[in-house]
Amino acid sequence: MPTTETLEEFYKNKFNWIPDDLQKGIGHFNVFTRESCLAPGSTPVVYSRRDFYKISLTRDRNIYHYAGKSLETEGPTLLFFNPRVPYTFEAGPPADQTGFFCIFTESFIPEKNFADLPMFTPGGAPSYPLNKEQDEEISALFRKMLREIDSGYVYRYDMLRNYVTEIVHYVLKMQPAEILYRHPDANSRITAVFTELLERQFPIESPSQQFNLRSASDYAKNLSVHVNHLNRAVKQVTGKTTTEHIADRMLSEAKALLKFTDWNVSMISYCLGFEEPAHFSHFFRKQTNLTPTAFRIV
Repeated sequence: MPTTETLEEFYKNKFNWIPDDLQKGIGHFNVFTRESCLAPGSTPVVYSRRDFYKISLTRDRNIYHYAGKSLETEGPTLLFFNPRVPYTFEAGPPADQTGFFCIFTESFIPEKNFADLPMFTPGGAPSYPLNKEQDEEISALFRKMLREIDSGYVYRYDMLRNYVTEIVHYVLKMQPAEILYRHPDANSRITAVFTELLERQFPIESPSQQFNLRSASDYAKNLSVHVNHLNRAVKQVTGKTTTEHIADRMLSEAKALLKFTDWNVSMISYCLGFEEPAHFSHFFRKQTNLTPTAFRIV
């Protein structure tokens, strides 16, 4: 079964070495050209959940798979990946693989709300097409990172943190204002807290892990609000019921586990909180018109 790809495994797979400062506990950062990862002996990317963030500038044609979703990119594109959302990708020809990427741990960025930014939230927008001018400006920031990380400047990691933040704010300025200001009233705030609590249940990484908050009442209890209040708020803000959101997230995780693990249906059923595998199969078929087994082999 594919497991979470750690930073150690990333370096072993890509470069067959591990940085000396990887475990100093102050947050890790590194930056690469995409071409450097295509050297002889490098290992192709396989599906797994990563335990680090990644920002990638690509210019070639790729297809990225996020659990039950697929995203095709062509031309300059800035992509954001986070530890909560699994992905894999089908790359274009090696000769066309140009660009940059950086990786960093959560502790490298001290801001508490960093993971809540639109490009990193589950269900958010991870992909941003760039025009020629934007490509040049983002490429310039990556080149500064490459120069800075090899410098002897004692505060170089502060500079690198600033460059990451600059890329994030560059993209935020590309966003419509209504996406950035998410909580204008109490209903929006309670919906955001519900969504965060739902996402905390995932990803499921072990057969012993179980999704326990499966009903609107479970979330209302944890949020110390009446279930009717929660349901009204979520429905008004999103147009979908609390139960629909829970079912959608369960389905997304079910698809990921079926496609990218070798766990049997009974194990997946247990992890998602179903009392019987038959109940899980009924739920999955109702949502997709396929049995779990049929979806796995498609």
